[in-house]
Amino acid sequence: METVEYYPLIVIALLPFLGALVPGLMIRAGRDACAIFTALPTALALTMLIVLAPQVMDGKVITAELEWIPQLGLSASFFLDGLGLLFAGMILGVGLLITLYARFYLSGDDPMGQFYTYLLLFQGAMLGIVLSDNILLLLIFWELTSLSSFLLIGYWKHLPEGRQGARMALAVTGAGGLAMIGGMLILGNIVGSYNLTDILQAGDQIRASDWYMPALILILLGAFTKSAQFPFHFWLPHAMAAPTPVSAYLHSATMVKAGVFLMARMWPALAGTDAWFYIVASIGLVTMVLGALIALFKDDLKALLAFSTVSHLGLLTMLLGFGTPMAAVVAVFHIINHLTFKAALFMTAGIIDHEAHTRDIKRLGGLRTLMPVTFVIGTLAALSMAGIPLLNGFLSKEMMLEEASHTDWRGSHYAVPALATLGALLSVAYSLRFVFHVFLGPVRDDYPHKPHDPPFGMWAAPALLVVLVVLIGVLPAVAEPLVRVAAGAVTGGELPSFYLKIWHGFTPALYMSIIAVIGGAVLLALHAPLDRAWLATPRPEAKAIFDWLVGRLAGLSRRIIDITHDGAMSRYLAIFVAATVVMGYIAWTGSGMPATTREPLPIPPLVFVGWISLLVATASVVFMHRQRFRALVVIGVIGLTISVGFVYLSAPDLALTQISVETVTIMLLLLALHYMPKSTPVESGGLRRLRDGVIALSAGAGVAALAYMFLLRDTASISEYHLANSYKGGGGTNVVNVILVDFRGYDTYGEIIVLGIAGLIIFAVMEALLNGPAARRLRNTDYSNDWSRDRHPLMMVVATRVMMPVAIMVGIFIFLRGHNQPGGGFVAGLVISIALLMQYMASGFAWTQRRQRIEYHAMIGWGVVIAGLTGAGAWLGGKPFLTSGFDYYEIPPIEEFELATAMIFDVGVLLTVLGAVMLMLYSLSRIARYAGETVNPEPMDYDPSARTRLATEDT
Repeated sequence: METVEYYPLIVIALLPFLGALVPGLMIRAGRDACAIFTALPTALALTMLIVLAPQVMDGKVITAELEWIPQLGLSASFFLDGLGLLFAGMILGVGLLITLYARFYLSGDDPMGQFYTYLLLFQGAMLGIVLSDNILLLLIFWELTSLSSFLLIGYWKHLPEGRQGARMALAVTGAGGLAMIGGMLILGNIVGSYNLTDILQAGDQIRASDWYMPALILILLGAFTKSAQFPFHFWLPHAMAAPTPVSAYLHSATMVKAGVFLMARMWPALAGTDAWFYIVASIGLVTMVLGALIALFKDDLKALLAFSTVSHLGLLTMLLGFGTPMAAVVAVFHIINHLTFKAALFMTAGIIDHEAHTRDIKRLGGLRTLMPVTFVIGTLAALSMAGIPLLNGFLSKEMMLEEASHTDWRGSHYAVPALATLGALLSVAYSLRFVFHVFLGPVRDDYPHKPHDPPFGMWAAPALLVVLVVLIGVLPAVAEPLVRVAAGAVTGGELPSFYLKIWHGFTPALYMSIIAVIGGAVLLALHAPLDRAWLATPRPEAKAIFDWLVGRLAGLSRRIIDITHDGAMSRYLAIFVAATVVMGYIAWTGSGMPATTREPLPIPPLVFVGWISLLVATASVVFMHRQRFRALVVIGVIGLTISVGFVYLSAPDLALTQISVETVTIMLLLLALHYMPKSTPVESGGLRRLRDGVIALSAGAGVAALAYMFLLRDTASISEYHLANSYKGGGGTNVVNVILVDFRGYDTYGEIIVLGIAGLIIFAVMEALLNGPAARRLRNTDYSNDWSRDRHPLMMVVATRVMMPVAIMVGIFIFLRGHNQPGGGFVAGLVISIALLMQYMASGFAWTQRRQRIEYHAMIGWGVVIAGLTGAGAWLGGKPFLTSGFDYYEIPPIEEFELATAMIFDVGVLLTVLGAVMLMLYSLSRIARYAGETVNPEPMDYDPSARTRLATEDT
């Protein structure tokens, strides 16, 4: 099969998502403008699809691929074959009609911009499913359909049934989607590729694999839940709480057809086994009959049509389950026919509801004379659904019955034909009921609202669809080319010889069809007594079972939450650490450790003393943690000891960073401790402390053992790559800094964003704290007795004034040397932060804050933006995000020097770190002002007026 690369195919898939940005804005220009600009991206995508259609009809496959995460086998790859062309045309074509219909259906009180936004998001998700050539990408779009349909079904949020229907659809289809993810991943592992085109060509390999059955069951769970197959059929009728345009779109061309599409798409890879036949065909047959039976006794027009959709989806599933090429041809043909008559029927039901203000069949009748245009549209569509000759539904129904007549089930030649005939009979009955009980009969005088035909804009879309119903029914050859190319894509091979025609002669299918029509008419005549018997017969209610299961699961979840999520941080940590220790122990005992390759090195006495000091300090924190100040002092000792260890191990960058972070952290915590109790109350009993001690020691012993085992063995490390490419690829001799700004620059970018967010959260928490009851308690508490009489000592003020420019120069020096020597933007930001912190501590928060010239929030924002734009600038050179560029320059009389884009990235890091630290300090300083701290007129406690007053008194 010839393939043609065409990158605008990606544009077709993305246009609805881009268009979804427009309706929310255009609604301000009016409802017509909103509808027009909603239709434009759909129309443009459909036009581009039509341009590609001739090539696809000639047997070519259009492809487009963008690398995304090649290491995971994930690429943004799309392809368009016959099956994709059919479904994409359905999605976009019906989407245009629904946009027109919704413009006149929705009332002025409905937020139309929101509706069209949801509609385009859903349309884009469906297009992504049918055009994806990567199963991982397909899974993403699959879940997007569940989420966007949730928004559409629950569009009328004021209706309880709308909210419940949305939740039910999301729960069922979402659960099936999770199962399908597992099945798709298994397929990818079997084939060794996640490209759908590769998987479809590896059918024999897949079917021969031991993992075929698990993959088949998991994928079918996803398809059955999405296409409402038994026993998951119950969610679909409850989705009828959505506006009728949503129902028409979901039931005819999109949501529920996604499962059918998946089965058709995976047909070459999964079909052809007994398991496929017995699972898929049997479920489809049961769904077909059961859905038709329930539809016959529904009085709500949309409920009747919803269950008829369930039945016809069962019919399609059954045909695909037969596993024969001809059955695939019939399934494709019926997909087209079902689209035309079902969308028209739902729109007709919406028109009746819109004009008569009711969908209750028992309150309708006689609409033929009051709504003649609607009567013609609805009658032709319903008769096509019944399979009456000269309409397209008749053709695919006859072909379905013909395939059923040749199908054996467990050695029986009659089971499948009989049940298929019964399903067709029931289909005739509920279709005729739609016509006779709604349009025929005498005109009533008790309609909730006097019905009449709607404006042209509302009936134009279903009228166009009915024209297709008649056209295909009379001239089936017009649909034959599309059926051939789509069915060929389903089977992936040669198709049997066939022609779409009205008369096939006296065949078993003709007699089965005659029985279905006559039997359906008889059932309609006996509907009244049968309806009473149906209502009186006890039967399981799927919704009640679903609600019961959800209630039990919710109750179980609440009990588990009450036990485990009681707000105790110690319990959470104990569970997490204990589980980690257990899993680590299992891995340790089951993996098999290789023999040692190194001997332990001798321990110098000084190192041993340092290690013992570290252990003593760590143990001291555990035993003194309730005395907050002492614990903080010991934590500082631990940090400094670790810094010395980094220096000993020749890691000056880490040592510099550790000392800076330790200093800033200790200073901020010291400021915070002033407003906290000196000691922590005892909250844990002896047994709990013993439990926590055992868990902590186990975890520590496990980490120590793991580190020790690695130290005694040679292991492959990426460090050699970094050492070899630091200067050559990143332009710096400081390997650590090059890693931070280039090789792992994305990690650093994420870390500064997290740091900025932490600063903003502390500010927001303090804002809420000081505007609540805590602020009143602060004002009512006298902290003046705790303040020193010499709060701003002269020596400290002078020292910080002298240190300030020196510290800033040191920070700049550290920043500039960071690419080739220990330093960088992170450490420089911390050094400057320390200098500013000392200013706050020496002269007071309020005095220093009054002299602030830079907004810390803006500093964080500019830092993140500068770092991000620097990283994105690499794209202009065709390089990955955050790839550094560098070169050497010479400006006389300055000697040759290097400039690298990493310096600009480091500027962003510096600004973000400095802004976050200072915002945290500012948040803590606000407590002092609320607590009543006075502001010095001078930078220290020196008051010139006091000396004059004392001199006067002495005189």
